[in-house]
Amino acid sequence: MSVASDPLLHEFAELVGDSGPVAVEGCRTRWRIGGDAAGSARLVSAPTGIVAHEPSEMTVRVRAGTSVAELHHELAASGQCTALPDRGGTVGGAVVVGENDLRLRRVGRLRDAVLQVRYVSAQGRMITGGGATVKNVSGYDLCRLITGSLGTLGLVAEVTLRTVPVAEECRWVVLDDSDPFAIAQGWQPYSAVLWDGERTWVCLEGAAADVADARTRLRATGRCADVGGPPDLPPCRNSIAPGRVRAIHSIACGQFVAAVGLGLVFTTHPLPRSPRSSSFERLSMRVKNEFDPEGRLNPGRRPGA
Repeated sequence: MSVASDPLLHEFAELVGDSGPVAVEGCRTRWRIGGDAAGSARLVSAPTGIVAHEPSEMTVRVRAGTSVAELHHELAASGQCTALPDRGGTVGGAVVVGENDLRLRRVGRLRDAVLQVRYVSAQGRMITGGGATVKNVSGYDLCRLITGSLGTLGLVAEVTLRTVPVAEECRWVVLDDSDPFAIAQGWQPYSAVLWDGERTWVCLEGAAADVADARTRLRATGRCADVGGPPDLPPCRNSIAPGRVRAIHSIACGQFVAAVGLGLVFTTHPLPRSPRSSSFERLSMRVKNEFDPEGRLNPGRRPGA
């Protein structure tokens, strides 16, 4: 379905309009990331629904207001999933936050999975970047720019994503008295290693025989139990150098859960951020002014803040 033939995209563009501050509201699961949208901003909702799924092409086209849970439920019937984090919220919300799934080793980075994006510009026009298939990469850099922009460059209406096969077997285990860093360096077939300073959660994915063998080897390292999934994650998501994760104890951040090897830490309180260089700030402002010179899209939000 083209933009011209999808009335829901046109309705969304009309809602956004071409004047006045505006912000997209989804499930609010990531609402405070990058700062709250200004109270004066008019709230709109992105369209919902899966437009097209091509299992043989390993792609899916979905409107931004669709929940990640609904999308993955539909894709599971074909034995597929996406790189979107399955932690609640909408497809569009996950894309503009740019949050990778904890199982990044299995599903890949979200920014690499976004093949096409359709968004409403600050001028109220529907813009398309990228291509609907893996082979068509025209405008691909625009997709990467919109991903993680917190909706400050354009309000996402629809995305086309690369899909990946669901593993034959997926098991989460939790271990006491184990070295998460040693596990992350040498154990296969894991897709995630999480650590809260005391316990280690490992997600094993792959062929059933390989997962069973890995569980047996993990049990030999210490106390190990099967669990239904990852632990509850603290609210603040922080990116740090992977080498700093081991020293997270020394930082006053409250409770934490670290994704070992990814440089991703979820904390009760946000970690202090290093100041950004003046050249980075100038470039960010230049890009923002090109896309949204009046600052009407998600005012109050700032990527990386």
